[in-house]
Amino acid sequence: MSNPQQLRYSKEHEWLSATEDGVATVGITEHAANALGDVVFAQLPEVGDTVTAGESCGELESTKSVSDLYAPVTGEVVAANQDVVDDPSLVNSAPFEGGWLFKVRITDEPDTLLSADEYTAFTAG
Repeated sequence: MSNPQQLRYSKEHEWLSATEDGVATVGITEHAANALGDVVFAQLPEVGDTVTAGESCGELESTKSVSDLYAPVTGEVVAANQDVVDDPSLVNSAPFEGGWLFKVRITDEPDTLLSADEYTAFTAG
């Protein structure tokens, strides 16, 4: 499994794209998607919600368990991926592409985000 180099990662297994006009895309990593198993339900934050870095902002339910979705940054949600709500299996089949979860206008970014290499080492350990 390879983690795209251009993304940053949280220790809660979310990825964060580079910001474009202050907005970044958030999803869960392939590592997390594999650990969850088949995702069957996604509860995402709604447009206009404020999310706080490190705090729960939604849930992903799989055939194995229910897992909290954590915000990797603080900011306002500007988009939620309705495709994932309609077809949660996108989280498993395309975690870094069509399976993205939400977009956030960042107001604060923790210094705990990891590079791809750091995240790979974190998940290997």
